[in-house]
Amino acid sequence: MTARTISAPEEGELLLETHFCAADLARVRIQVDLHTSRTTPLSEPRRAQFVLAVHEVMCNAVRHGGGEGTVRLFRSADGLCCRVDDKGPGFDANAIPRVLPSVDAPGGHGLWLVRELADRMDVARCAVGASITFAMCFDGA
Repeated sequence: MTARTISAPEEGELLLETHFCAADLARVRIQVDLHTSRTTPLSEPRRAQFVLAVHEVMCNAVRHGGGEGTVRLFRSADGLCCRVDDKGPGFDANAIPRVLPSVDAPGGHGLWLVRELADRMDVARCAVGASITFAMCFDGA
């Protein structure tokens, strides 16, 4: 993950806010793809990586975070930001492997991948659940 500066999500324009559960994952992934393709100057490879990262964090919320969550997408002058909140037991960033987990490891691949793709990733343990925020700078930003 490259350390790059990007505006906080609260400083940007809200593009999408929706609640999701397992049955909604495909629908929300399509919504994220549509919003990012219409409203951002990300190149196709970066946009695909952003959509994949959103999907991975939502899947993590479904599997480990109480089965549901809320996803919010923000656009700022310099990039895109996603925040996913869940109601699971919570965790901190130290739970995410620093190196690629082995193929037979029971988990840890999704959030590891998000951290590798994103320019910034933050994990916050909340009173109930976790909040994962990640951002990608626009190409050339």
